[in-house]
Amino acid sequence: MKKKSIIFLISTIVIAAIFIALTLNTPGSVDLETYSPKVYSTIGALLPPVIAIVLALITKEVYSSLFVGIVAGALLYANGNLELMLNTMLYNENGGMIYKLADSWNVGILVFLVILGIMVALMNKVGGSAAFGQWAASHIKSRVGAQLATMLLGVLIFVDDYFNCLTVGSVMRPVTDRHNVSRAKLAYIIDATAAPVCIIAPVSSWAAAVTSSVPEGSDINGFSMFLQTIPYNFYAIGTLFMIILITTMKVDFGPMKLHERNAIHNNDLFTTAARPYGDVEDNKSIQVGKVIDLVFPVIVLIVCCIIGMIYTGGFFQGESFIDAFANADASMGLVFGSMVTLIITFCFYMIRGVMTFKEFTECIPEGFKAMVAPILILTMAWTLSGMTGLLGADIYVEELVANSAGALKMFLPCIIFLVAVFLAFSTGTSWGTFGILIPIVCPVFAGKDMQEMLIISIAACLSGAVCGDHCSPISDTTIMASAGAQSDHVNHVSTQLPYALLSAFVSFAGFLVAGVIGYLTNSKMALWSLPIVMFLMVGVIFIIKKVTKNDLLSEERLEDC
Repeated sequence: MKKKSIIFLISTIVIAAIFIALTLNTPGSVDLETYSPKVYSTIGALLPPVIAIVLALITKEVYSSLFVGIVAGALLYANGNLELMLNTMLYNENGGMIYKLADSWNVGILVFLVILGIMVALMNKVGGSAAFGQWAASHIKSRVGAQLATMLLGVLIFVDDYFNCLTVGSVMRPVTDRHNVSRAKLAYIIDATAAPVCIIAPVSSWAAAVTSSVPEGSDINGFSMFLQTIPYNFYAIGTLFMIILITTMKVDFGPMKLHERNAIHNNDLFTTAARPYGDVEDNKSIQVGKVIDLVFPVIVLIVCCIIGMIYTGGFFQGESFIDAFANADASMGLVFGSMVTLIITFCFYMIRGVMTFKEFTECIPEGFKAMVAPILILTMAWTLSGMTGLLGADIYVEELVANSAGALKMFLPCIIFLVAVFLAFSTGTSWGTFGILIPIVCPVFAGKDMQEMLIISIAACLSGAVCGDHCSPISDTTIMASAGAQSDHVNHVSTQLPYALLSAFVSFAGFLVAGVIGYLTNSKMALWSLPIVMFLMVGVIFIIKKVTKNDLLSEERLEDC
């Protein structure tokens, strides 16, 4: 213990000395109107998220990794000036932590998180979760059934990925726990049916975001374009198809295999020592409730959130349903919907006589405490994304794509896919990724003779954005999937990555084929690439099953977990 203290003290002194030296190199005040960091719009702008991601995967500790990434980003922006670094990290209007927490959209998401946490606490308190678990036990007889039921619920909740992650997690946790499905596997299924479902659902907050990203004056309507990209969205469709395959064929590989076997043999849902929710009893309640105590609030939540979103889009002021979704404020709509649901749920429980006002108030801090971990991670992830934006990472990627587009049109869809994966992985945001790339792609394929290539390329952008977001440990959707499954975040990231990369490999092949066919024919013949993707996915999963043999792990190795 004494040795560790000495090492920590020496490290602190060294870091402080480096900071002082850097500050002495750039003394004096800074004119922010003309100021620009040295790494602005260069590959160095991507260094902060790379540092955070690498540290998270090495140390298995997400909070300090994100913080170090934030500090690195602020230090790069400040060119070594310590005073400017601190001001940038906390108070910069375009990326500082304080301003990120003051942003109404971000605060709305945090409020939505807290309300959902309270909803879960309420359902547990009256025994709704326990009742649903008992009902599911009599109807879902196997691990395969539990996983497919989780996927089905994820597909049904297509309105918004945040809403999807937390709702599916709270509803299905008791079911998957009963069948010894590891929390890492549950988190993967939740994450794989959140953004991938929303990006192919015409009525969703994601459809609205994509529609709004299409620049004015384009040859094609934004919503019409989104509809046409759906069959070309190979990553989203391939990921959903892969869940069905690995579940029914009982195939697990990579770190996930260890988690699943440990859950089956040792009844340990977490595997590693990191189990942030390991002491939480999901079904702990004063009394045994009824299934309606869980089903009714969830249905009301879905309905109210949809109404809340179209309300913010102007539906009740005369806008059409589709236009209202396209113009919706997802954050505000989710807060409105969840707040109304909370009130209705309380009244419903009071009428049924299963809850008192005192018990209701006791659930409020319990729900807040349950969401502290994702709130902390989200806050730092937003700040890290802000630091990356201040360094001009988006401009760097935009110039990279624009300069290489002209001579590579036939292969541009697969190139766009890779660029979108990298950008979304580094920044942790899908919306920001396709918001950057779609306006670049549209002019490249202007004209009726290139319309099919435009659709394929936009689909590649959407697929890559979802894939990178799916892989990134600093993605808000990935963070919420961990929270919904009550899984350790680093465990979720490390177990999900091989599955996401497999789907990315198959998707890349699909966009390569679609790009060649689309460029040569400019016709719907490019849709033949979708069955090719499906066939390739089946073949790869079959090969993995044969190679890994998916045999049960030895008891000795399980004990080492």
